[in-house]
Amino acid sequence: MVVRESELPGIGRKFEIDTQEGNRIVIILHDDGRREVYYFDKRDLEESAFDITLNDTEARQLAAILGGMIYKPKAMETIEVAFNDLIIEWYKVESGAKAHNKTIGDIDVRSNYDVTIVAIMKGPKTKLSSPGPDTVIEEGDTLVISGERGNLKRLITELLSKGGSA
Repeated sequence: MVVRESELPGIGRKFEIDTQEGNRIVIILHDDGRREVYYFDKRDLEESAFDITLNDTEARQLAAILGGMIYKPKAMETIEVAFNDLIIEWYKVESGAKAHNKTIGDIDVRSNYDVTIVAIMKGPKTKLSSPGPDTVIEEGDTLVISGERGNLKRLITELLSKGGSA
């Protein structure tokens, strides 16, 4: 995938994305929060096959769906997205993990591991974005965690895996 970004003075920013299959998606982020999305089929990169305009709330909801924050396919136990040294990973708390029945504040992942818990999915229906220090972690919860790879691995090994060492 190739992404090109350009400034649109007085309007916002434009992102052109060429997919691996040869299609193109153009996204225009307006300064007022609107987003326009255009899809071009590889057979005709001059004429958009369809377009859609989203407000800021709709765009963020769509981004959460596409990013896997709303639904994670069952076949995927963990998934990573890398931004240089920053990793975002989804990890399911294993049975017998040290973090089970502890609050986020109890384990203090931010200070002890330099990791942030971005969200917690408790079963198929309950999703907590930006969980607070009083949120209890339970086995089977899927944590969306962010930090450097080594710190994430240490947190997973010590607190989220069965028989952790902390």
